[in-house]
Amino acid sequence: MLYLQLFYTFFKIGLFGFGGGYAMLSMIQGEVVTRYGWLTAQEFTDIVAVSQMTPGPIGINCATYVGFTSTGSVFGSMLATFAVMLPSFILMLTISRFFLKYQKHPVVESVFRGLRPAVVGLLASAALVLMTKENFSSPTEDAYSFTLSCIIFLVAFVGTRKYKVNPIAMILACGVAGLLLY
Repeated sequence: MLYLQLFYTFFKIGLFGFGGGYAMLSMIQGEVVTRYGWLTAQEFTDIVAVSQMTPGPIGINCATYVGFTSTGSVFGSMLATFAVMLPSFILMLTISRFFLKYQKHPVVESVFRGLRPAVVGLLASAALVLMTKENFSSPTEDAYSFTLSCIIFLVAFVGTRKYKVNPIAMILACGVAGLLLY
């Protein structure tokens, strides 16, 4: 039964997770932490961190880790990974046959204009999912860690957004800052 729930959950996430892996994060958390309780919020945060560091798309990496963690088996990780990729594979096969022919059609253009704000909203939701006390601490529990986390976040945001600092260099710099300051 767990394998069937795992397949259905990640198939659904793959089907409705427009905007890529980061947009899927809030959906994945809602299902695996809130709905099914397969992971705690801390475990989910750890999985997101590991998924960001490993090569490959974050949504697929998350599915792989959640599949393994929730079932304790490699089969569970393969099943969750397959399930999250399957809708995209089916949709891409279907859409690619028609997209080139109809991409300039007003209805198709309208659909894509409507999807853009939804993708931005899903990405914003993913950012909010990661702004938890597990990642930022809390001003009441540990004011130093909370303040330091907020400063590192703001420096990274401004550095990559305004000054166009290479994201890999920013990740390394923030890691070093965390190592030295915590």
